[in-house]
Amino acid sequence: EVSTASLDDLVDTYCRAWSEPDADARRALLDQAWDEDGTCTDPLAEVAGRAGLHAHIGASFADFPGMVITATSAVDVHHDKGRFTWQLTLPDGSVPVAGTDFVQVTTEGKIRSIVGFFGPLAPKA
Repeated sequence: EVSTASLDDLVDTYCRAWSEPDADARRALLDQAWDEDGTCTDPLAEVAGRAGLHAHIGASFADFPGMVITATSAVDVHHDKGRFTWQLTLPDGSVPVAGTDFVQVTTEGKIRSIVGFFGPLAPKA
């Protein structure tokens, strides 16, 4: 079972990778936190593998130059799974997107998968 502290560290490293425009530095962060075969799925993409995620983050900088991704909640953990909220902030301080990610960790302590959702949930009608 993963601890809150260890998953918190993984999430921080993952967010730093999303905020790193330098390809080599971003690769080093993903090497620390992301399983080689990990998957990342959100409303805009479905990416497999560390190299695929590295390329996806790089492409995101074309859409959002200077973006910074930060966790905006504590990481909620049980078993090998967790969830946290995050936001993407641009250099002018605007936040064009925020969401919730659900994360699963390998027995080796790296992120195996992230499933992300954008925005808050709508109230039930």
